Amino acid sequence: MLNFDWLADFSTETAKYIFLGLFVLIGVLVISIPDKYIFEGLKKEEIHWWKNLKIWAITVLALTFYIYWIF
Repeated sequence: MLNFDWLADFSTETAKYIFLGLFVLIGVLVISIPDKYIFEGLKKEEIHWWKNLKIWAITVLALTFYIYWIF
C-alpha cells in the first residue's frame, strides 16, 4: 500500500542526524515562545522559575537529544 523503498537509500547515520536536527529545530521553536504566553493567567506572585514550561521542554529535548546522540 505504501512504498517506502526510497528510505533504503538513507544510512542510519543520516537518519540519526536528521532527527537530531529536528530536535534542535523544536528547541529553537520552544525558546522563541514569549514568556507572557507561558505565564498567562497567573498572578505576579504565582510566577516562579520552575513554572516556566520552556525550561522543562528544553530539558526533555536535551535528554532525548543526548540519548539519540549516544545510540
